[in-house]
Amino acid sequence: MLDKISLNRILFLDVETVPMAADYSELPETFQKLWEKKSLRIRSSEEENAESLFFEKAGIFAEFGKIVCVSAGFFRPGEETGSLVFRVKSFFGDCEKTLLTEFSQLLEEHFNTPAHFLCAHNGKEFDFPYLSRRMLIHGLDLPFLLNNHGKKPWEVSLLDTLELWKFGDHKSFTSLDLLAAVFDIPTPKDDIDGSDVARVYWIEQDLDRIAHYCSKDVVTTARLFLKYFNAGELPDENILLL
Repeated sequence: MLDKISLNRILFLDVETVPMAADYSELPETFQKLWEKKSLRIRSSEEENAESLFFEKAGIFAEFGKIVCVSAGFFRPGEETGSLVFRVKSFFGDCEKTLLTEFSQLLEEHFNTPAHFLCAHNGKEFDFPYLSRRMLIHGLDLPFLLNNHGKKPWEVSLLDTLELWKFGDHKSFTSLDLLAAVFDIPTPKDDIDGSDVARVYWIEQDLDRIAHYCSKDVVTTARLFLKYFNAGELPDENILLL
């Protein structure tokens, strides 16, 4: 069934997140206490404490983190050759509400019907719920494709390249860079990876570098999706950064 989906109806995306503050000490007192409770569940040794775990782990939780970049890519016919061109747009900045509003506008204007889909690697466990939670925190209406309350499972238009690779096997996680190596796709992790994003944002203050990394993840996800369905290649010359 999935191989019948038109590529131009899929929006591929990736989200980069960081802790909500540069340091545990900068958290409001209420959030410090709440993080102490939360971190009890993820400490791997008695030596670890809430403060030491904050910078490393807080960004993966929507309640203690924030989104600093959303990159989105979609296929469209090329103006000259007619071959498919993959257009990538990154929404990034220090103001999370602004970038989420701009991303939401893209969805509402161009990907807003049951015939459209969102696709991300591990999107169902991370990107999609994180986006939805942060939008609600900022008082934003959920776009159609993310507003899945009350929908039946077959009405939810969310694709996940990790889930597709599992083929029903839920025992392990397979990273995007591992699958890129397996399918001979250029790695998106040749500069930084997800564990570096907080440092690059809060210490190096280099949002452009994060956006570049995020856009590469989107391109890799799209290439992986093509591999799954023997749907051809996505050469570098057919990638357009907006």
